[in-house]
Amino acid sequence: MILKIIAYGDPLLRKLSVDIDATYPHLEELITNMHETMKGAEGVGLAAPQVGLNIKLIVVNSTEVKNNKTPIRQVFINPEITEATGENVIFEEGCLSVPKIHEDILRKEKIIVRYFDENFNEHEDSFDGSNARIIQHEYDHLFGKLFIDKLSPLKKALLKKKLSDIIKGNIDVSYPIKFYGKIRKK
Repeated sequence: MILKIIAYGDPLLRKLSVDIDATYPHLEELITNMHETMKGAEGVGLAAPQVGLNIKLIVVNSTEVKNNKTPIRQVFINPEITEATGENVIFEEGCLSVPKIHEDILRKEKIIVRYFDENFNEHEDSFDGSNARIIQHEYDHLFGKLFIDKLSPLKKALLKKKLSDIIKGNIDVSYPIKFYGKIRKK
């Protein structure tokens, strides 16, 4: 089932997420729905807060990312980035919760993540390149942060009208989205 994505402006996106355990209700179904939602919106990552749940759950599918040497399709439950190293790399990012805005964002090129998979097996893995970027972007959502928070005050000021349009729901997207106080289907 495709879920509605929460759009910029909703205070839910600014809340801290909480850890979950294997008893979380309907977890397998939620993970399936998040993957389906991400694919339907042509995304490469999705965090639970983006579908209205402030829990520490991320899904990533980088199999369609160009020039990605090690594509992944993975679930991260209660992730913790334990190390971020390497060069600071600038790359253009977008976000399903902040539609139609793409900006250059600086992130570390390598990370180590401790997490549980969908079967609650614990892992600690290293990621680099596109995978590291996607995971860092989604990880930020678990702490109420958006990629636009990394922009300079000047850049954010230049985006003020576009961000205001998102809050008001004055933007068309090709996937189900919930604007603050509104629900729009396409």
